[in-house]
Amino acid sequence: MKGATAEIGRLRRIAANTLRGLAMDAVQRANSGHPGMPMGMADVAVVLWGRFLSFDPSDPQWPDRDRFILSAGHGCMLLYGLLHLCGFDLPLEEIQRFRQWGSRTPGHPEYGLTPGVETTTGPLGQGFGNAVGIALAERWLATHFNRPGFPIVDHWTYVIASDGDLMEGISHEAASLAGHLGLGKLVVLYDDNRVTIDGPTELAFSEDVLMRFAAYGWHTQRVDGHDPEAVEAALESARRETARPSLIACRTHIGFGSPNRQDSAKAHGEPLGVEEVKLAKERLGLPQEEFYVPEEAKEFFRQAAERGRQRHKEWNELYLRYRQAFPELARLWEAIWQGELSPDWDRELPSFSPQAPLATRAASGAVLSAIFPRIPNLIGGSGDLTPSNNTQPKGEKAIRRDDFSGRYIHFGVREHAMGAILNGLCLHGGIRPYGGTFLVFSDYMRPSIRLAALMKLPVIYVFTHDSIGLGEDGPTHQPVEHLASLRAIPNLWVFRPADATETVVGWKIALTRREGPVALVLTRQAVPVLDRSQLAAQEGAVRGAYILVEDADFRAILLASGSEVHVALSARELLRAEGIGVRVVSMPCWELFEEQPRSYRESVLPPRIRARVAVEAARSWPWRRYVGLDGEIVGLDRFGASAPYKVVYEKLGITPARVVEAVKACLDRLAGAGH
Repeated sequence: MKGATAEIGRLRRIAANTLRGLAMDAVQRANSGHPGMPMGMADVAVVLWGRFLSFDPSDPQWPDRDRFILSAGHGCMLLYGLLHLCGFDLPLEEIQRFRQWGSRTPGHPEYGLTPGVETTTGPLGQGFGNAVGIALAERWLATHFNRPGFPIVDHWTYVIASDGDLMEGISHEAASLAGHLGLGKLVVLYDDNRVTIDGPTELAFSEDVLMRFAAYGWHTQRVDGHDPEAVEAALESARRETARPSLIACRTHIGFGSPNRQDSAKAHGEPLGVEEVKLAKERLGLPQEEFYVPEEAKEFFRQAAERGRQRHKEWNELYLRYRQAFPELARLWEAIWQGELSPDWDRELPSFSPQAPLATRAASGAVLSAIFPRIPNLIGGSGDLTPSNNTQPKGEKAIRRDDFSGRYIHFGVREHAMGAILNGLCLHGGIRPYGGTFLVFSDYMRPSIRLAALMKLPVIYVFTHDSIGLGEDGPTHQPVEHLASLRAIPNLWVFRPADATETVVGWKIALTRREGPVALVLTRQAVPVLDRSQLAAQEGAVRGAYILVEDADFRAILLASGSEVHVALSARELLRAEGIGVRVVSMPCWELFEEQPRSYRESVLPPRIRARVAVEAARSWPWRRYVGLDGEIVGLDRFGASAPYKVVYEKLGITPARVVEAVKACLDRLAGAGH
């Protein structure tokens, strides 16, 4: 027994030092990167991947694999080394091309680029938040699909997190919710190396992390991260504690093995240097050969991969029996993993009467209540604004620590974490997530929204109280710059409907989009429901922008989104009374409009009509792309004010009369210039 234990220890040292050597060499060749964390956490990673993690390199996406999240994404060479040694499709040549153009080993892990990478990490704390979402997804799917004797959902979520991850506020929020919900199959290995870029963590970080997590309701332990047997015992203990998530603080030495850089900030974010790499390899017993990979290290990780393949095979056999025993559940399981909607999911979508003004947030709530029974994997919630966001479908119960059968999540006042958790729910697979808050608080979620767009995740955001139209709460809650800010994010579709009918279209677009997130931007105040029998287009909103109505021989175009479409329509009536014909264009989604053929775009906004006026209760300058230098913009280039919303619109000049003035000024200027 002692001999076997000694042999395991020897192989673990070889494997860990191989990972350290790869990290040193890759960072040195790139002359860029973070060698210290991979060198410090190599012993921990070898125990986790060699003994506990269940994975299959031949099928990195099989549903019941364990998930590993490197939240400390700057230490990505640790993950790349593991993936290479475990037999994922990441050859040594890619390790050698670390941080180079077109390589699969970029400077931080990127989802969808490198096989085995579960999420894009880098912004600290985001991976931690994703992991909470992934663990929540596992628990929810297990509740809904497992049956006695058929645990088809039974996997763990493991995280390596750094001091920086645990300093960032998003991790505090996410950890609090994970503890509240008792996500017992979430295990975080905390790289407690006490060093950041600035120097020792004591410069800015002195709380007792384990006490903090214990207060959140976590199971906590502390170990020497360079003692593999202690790490193994701590992981065994964490896996026995299924009622609480677990945090294992692993005391490590950053840059472990480097004679002059170990435990220094210089090991964090810069190459060790050629001479120091040489000295470190001597100390670790590694040959000086660059990118050295001994056969014993390969064999150590091959055995771990083989255990994962065997578990995958057993799972496949279990699932075949599950299909026979529960064919309806199996069909649903397969559909949700393919991202399919049922053919009749939109059969009972509501329609709205033109006689009854309705806030688009209320229309959104009606849509959700109609579709929820037909989309069984649609799960969402709100950042403590459920009655305001209208995000809880009628009769739907909330997820609770002791009951995961519901589909509604009370995220609490945790917008930062909500954004990352939504991404995690989506990354896990099998779930379509949505989350709601006020538009002004999208600022809190922006890093997560950006990452959803980068990863092409079909997350749905329900942002209500979209303008100065929310009224008395005043400028702290009235978004002004937020539409421009969200529209600036590549691959995010921002859909701001003019009325209840366009809101239905917005939800259709959001639910059928597969390659990125959609933000639904909705009013607090009631707006008229347009009588579309009298309008030029019925379903034009699906194209992002369309002609609502126009006069014969129109001379100007009015462009607007959301509630300001009604301001434009009222201005059109005033202009008609003066003999000035206009076209009114509703533009709920710029990004979708830009995807249309040029012929369509020019049919809506013909180049020959240079008299254009945009109307939106938000920052004006982005509209210049559509109105050109000759056009006018009736927008808002200051913060709002506290008053009844109609008064605020009047005082800040978002009115039909102001639009009329802008049209006339535009026409006069063009006439004076000879156009």
